[in-house]
Amino acid sequence: MNTSIKRVLFWTPRVLCILFAMFLSLFTLDVFSEGYGFGETILALLIHLVPVYIVVIVLVIAWRWEWVGAILFIAVALFYLVWSWGRFHWSVYLVISGPLVLIGGLFLFNWIYREQLRTR
Repeated sequence: MNTSIKRVLFWTPRVLCILFAMFLSLFTLDVFSEGYGFGETILALLIHLVPVYIVVIVLVIAWRWEWVGAILFIAVALFYLVWSWGRFHWSVYLVISGPLVLIGGLFLFNWIYREQLRTR
């Protein structure tokens, strides 16, 4: 395996997770259309960002311990499915839980092949 493929395989789950956190943060923008005052808007924004905080915390853990991150990402996906089952169209579950499972799988792949990916 050449060095460029190793870099891509190492960085893909990390970059995807950052992009997914940015995607989730887009859902917080609806707070600004609710007509709240300044303090209420800030509080609602912080509350709407809780899923992003969770994803970023799991990313920080996964960056150091890939196997723990893989388990946590898949657990967060399953938690979301159980917590919100029946509330939305099936595509919503795919859009939110799908990337989490993919990122978890990629971190698991990184952990399994960590020696090959880190050797230069």
